[in-house]
Amino acid sequence: MISANNITLQFGKRRLFENVNITYTQGNCYGLIGANGSGKSTFLKILSGEIDSTSGDIAITPGERLSVLKQDQFAYDECEVLTTVLMGHDKLYKIIKEKDDLYAKPDFSDADGIRASELEADFAEMDGWNAESDAAKLLSDLGIMEDRQSLKMKQLESSQKVRVLLAQALFGNPDILLLDEPTNHLDMEACMWLEEFLYNFDNTAIVVSHDRHFLDRVCTHIADIDFGRIQLYPGNYTFWYESSALALKQKQQSNKKAEEKKKELQDFIARFSANASKSRQATSRKKILEKLTFEEFKPSSRKYPYINFQFEKDSGNDLLHVQNLSKSIDGQSMFKRFHLDVNKGDKIAFMGRNDLARSAFFDVLMGEQEADEGTFKWGASTSRAYFPKENVKYFQSELNLIDWLRQYSVDREEGFVRGFLGQMLFSGEESLKQVKVLSGGERVRCMLSRMMLTRANVLLLDEPTNHLDLESITALNEGLEKFQGTILFSSHDHQFVQTIANRIIEITPNGVIDKQGTTLDEYLSNAEIKAKRQALYEESAVKG
Repeated sequence: MISANNITLQFGKRRLFENVNITYTQGNCYGLIGANGSGKSTFLKILSGEIDSTSGDIAITPGERLSVLKQDQFAYDECEVLTTVLMGHDKLYKIIKEKDDLYAKPDFSDADGIRASELEADFAEMDGWNAESDAAKLLSDLGIMEDRQSLKMKQLESSQKVRVLLAQALFGNPDILLLDEPTNHLDMEACMWLEEFLYNFDNTAIVVSHDRHFLDRVCTHIADIDFGRIQLYPGNYTFWYESSALALKQKQQSNKKAEEKKKELQDFIARFSANASKSRQATSRKKILEKLTFEEFKPSSRKYPYINFQFEKDSGNDLLHVQNLSKSIDGQSMFKRFHLDVNKGDKIAFMGRNDLARSAFFDVLMGEQEADEGTFKWGASTSRAYFPKENVKYFQSELNLIDWLRQYSVDREEGFVRGFLGQMLFSGEESLKQVKVLSGGERVRCMLSRMMLTRANVLLLDEPTNHLDLESITALNEGLEKFQGTILFSSHDHQFVQTIANRIIEITPNGVIDKQGTTLDEYLSNAEIKAKRQALYEESAVKG
């Protein structure tokens, strides 16, 4: 068990948390949610002891081990991959190191023998004999195969390092597990594995995530940060979302009825207070009016952008024809002999273990890279808007937000541009910020604004949910569901793909799987597709 007792955190005049009291108990998984800037990651750091609160304290049941998903990918660069995982259990790792050092001594003494015996007892009690095999299995389950487990961390790609750090956090069955965005850089299969792991985890887990499906799958409770306080709700994310929306609606309806009753009473009092025959009734209504109460509630600090894609002209049925398209980068095949016909109204989710392959395919279609061979042709009536995964180059400018967005707008009046930015949560002084200083989430909202202004009938989006908070993801999700045009997109967000896509295309190094008229869940559970996917990826492994 871990509890926060009267936690307050203040930076200068700003209070991020005030008198927070919350207890996390064994057997539960808590999803820590809140708007961007509400302090989710900061609160995890307070729980872990990485930073101190201004006042209050954190209490952990004596003897319980706390494990944290580390965020610094370079901290273990000189360590072997398997060793990095073992280091997740600090006490066990120290015993292993001390044992090895003792047995390596050339002048091993009787005192050393006694100490070694003590260490061996502790080692066995912690199931040390199975430590390396357990760590290796965790790595394999997360896609880090045996041939990479003896490498140094600096030899791995960034996405692989993240998986090793996740294995490190999960290793050794910790009593309390703190995970900040654990699904980042994980593909669908790794996410599903982690969901299953946490679903069966018997101890205490606290997770921060923007993945709604993940929160629904693993959480027994939601801990909601709003206005510097944390409110605990039983149930998963969808239950919290729907029940909190219902509670807000009920409060608003209650206040509306009270307001109507208030006006009715005031009208009666005004009309009859001077009337002798009605004065008693007027007096009675005054007493009722005095007792009339309104439900007090603060509006949430959460804000939802307004995302609505409309096209200027409809497309014809001839949308996109791809013939024998191939592309390699640095000698590695991204896709080869790719054939594709896109139908009007298709909402295609592109999947695959290699994110770079999907990005390369979108770049080729948008003319930002050239294919090695093959052709593609867009229909004459198509108009296209593109959201690339990497967007920094669009913001290397001294322009403020208004002037930046004005470049992409037919209506260049400042009032229109300001209004549009306001819908995307850039209001007042925010709209005068220079674009070069924007955060990742702010840049995404700008790129989505740019896309909406093009009024295209075909949208291409490469990982558009990266850097967005739950509110913006929800708004984008709903906007794309309503869009009447054609969409080609990629995303690791399960619910995003499940609710938008009506066609799944998976790009593998040895071919493409194209399944029309299916949802993501249907695709992943189809036995025939599972066998085909496994064969294609195993063929790639053998060739590699």
